[in-house]
Amino acid sequence: MGGFLNEIKMGDVTNFTNFINAVIDEASFDSIMAYVEKARESKEAEIIFGGKGDKAKGYFIEPTVILTQNPHFVTMEEEIFGPVLTIYLYEDVKFNETLELVDNTSPYALTGAIFARDRNTIIHAYEKLRYAAGNFYINDKPTGAVVGMQPFGGARSSGTNDKAGSALNLIRWTNPRTIKETLIPATDYKYSFLKEE
Repeated sequence: MGGFLNEIKMGDVTNFTNFINAVIDEASFDSIMAYVEKARESKEAEIIFGGKGDKAKGYFIEPTVILTQNPHFVTMEEEIFGPVLTIYLYEDVKFNETLELVDNTSPYALTGAIFARDRNTIIHAYEKLRYAAGNFYINDKPTGAVVGMQPFGGARSSGTNDKAGSALNLIRWTNPRTIKETLIPATDYKYSFLKEE
């Protein structure tokens, strides 16, 4: 499994060679590690990379990869907000069923990505997953959106898709009010299109 994962450095964010930093606080650490422990104890999943955490100094969790045989395993359906990735292998002939599964499994819809070479497959998956993520990536990393440069916001239970970092977010903080003023008072209730020809 190694490869790139073995190269990932974890540590203080002031050292820009570190790719993984600590999670925000102890509650987050405990929550993420509880998901990892569920995978460790389950007969439906196995940890194939990482899986360790250390809160002796900071709240550090290794990049963790879980392989599951159950597409409804808890780490497939819930937002974890930590360095945990769950893989579910599907049969090629079940591509459409898998897209339906992705679209309907979770109430969350923050970020999603598809990786493919065939343009028709990309378009097909993009259309099927139209409402599965507020931010959608095609053949690109689904992390690291830069607020202020790239609009960012989730849909469904992941938010109202306000797109922080763009003018679209400003609409969230406004209260539109429409005012119509007629300077010459109306003398009839009818509209011009109601007249007989």
